[in-house]
Amino acid sequence: MLIKGGTLVLPEGLVQSDILIEEGVISSIARDIVPEEGVKVVDASGKTVSYGLADVHVHFREPGYAYKETIATGSAAAARGGYTCVCPMPNLSPAPDSPDNLGKELDIIRRDAVIDVRPYATITIGRLGKETVDFASMKALCAAFSDDGSGIQDEETMLKAMTVAARENVIIAAHCEDNSLLHGGYIHDGSYAAKHSHRGICSESEWGQIARDLRLAKESGCAYHVCHISTKESVELIRRAKAEGVDVTCETAPHYLVLTQDDLQEDGRFKMNPPLRDKEDRKALVEGLLDGTIDMIATDHAPHSAEEKSKGLEKSAMGITGLETAFPVLYTTLVKGGVISLEKLFELMCTAPRRRFRLGGGLAEGQSADIAVFDLSSSGRIDSSKFLSKGKSTPFDGMEVSGECIMTIFKGKTIYEKQTTCS
Repeated sequence: MLIKGGTLVLPEGLVQSDILIEEGVISSIARDIVPEEGVKVVDASGKTVSYGLADVHVHFREPGYAYKETIATGSAAAARGGYTCVCPMPNLSPAPDSPDNLGKELDIIRRDAVIDVRPYATITIGRLGKETVDFASMKALCAAFSDDGSGIQDEETMLKAMTVAARENVIIAAHCEDNSLLHGGYIHDGSYAAKHSHRGICSESEWGQIARDLRLAKESGCAYHVCHISTKESVELIRRAKAEGVDVTCETAPHYLVLTQDDLQEDGRFKMNPPLRDKEDRKALVEGLLDGTIDMIATDHAPHSAEEKSKGLEKSAMGITGLETAFPVLYTTLVKGGVISLEKLFELMCTAPRRRFRLGGGLAEGQSADIAVFDLSSSGRIDSSKFLSKGKSTPFDGMEVSGECIMTIFKGKTIYEKQTTCS
């Protein structure tokens, strides 16, 4: 295959060039490559070509909850969004807390995934926050270790996990949430909750546990990653920790960068954990992107059934889908909005997650041909009914966006071609 005439996102910047793919590998990047007979030519003139995006925080629900999402549907949705590598979280049944249980998930991945799927293993047995797993037995099988879906409440357990993780040279990726501060809340504890008589989730339930974990990460020396940060205090704590030399990275999600509590509606598609916060939190998150405090953007793609998301803000399941909307939403809001450059967006969605989580790859000769082609001039509305994901719940439904992915290639094979979420 020859991808011809596209604008490539390379380490040195945006460069117009061709990409020749042979036997699943990028064999040449150069201008004016002449195709040999039998080579399929993809005209990428006027299009932007990047290495496949990487998302280190998705939920594919299998094994255990296939009615919400499967490896097959989740990986197809990821490909549609321009992703060629994703890391599914471990809130599954059985929890991937041993080589045997993790093996059940890996068997499905090998059978059904259309892209590179690197699962997490749990930090604790059963994801119960008590007894730590055998890190050494699983580190070669997983991307990192997380109990995502719940925070580890016991400080001694987290310190033990971090100490072993440092010894085994693996990443602890933490969902930070102090259960003692939740009080049955389900949206941000702010003006909307007060006005509409909803129970709120305070910001300290997130940043308080981050503060604890940063102290423990400094003590243990482990590689620590903070999942889906949403508050201004979280940004400042991580900024200070980085300045002190703590080995910490963090992610935020598109909805926290684009929406706030002011956008809430009495609809389950606006309910996720952490919740949409205040304008000042969103402002701090954007500043964190700009100064490098926030390392990457992950979707926290969390599909549920239509029934589970149909019960309003109070009773709907927490979580929204994100893989098929992330790039166009962020390109439209942040790049076209003049907040960050196109190159910075690809750094946040591709290069940085691959570097931190050792996922490999890059738009360079000799690398696996995992490539996404975007039409930045496209224009349309997000239509969740056309999602490949089983989950159709998104706060971005109907949003006018640009920047659709029109082709995704994995190991030299086209696994997605246009028919997009935009209509």
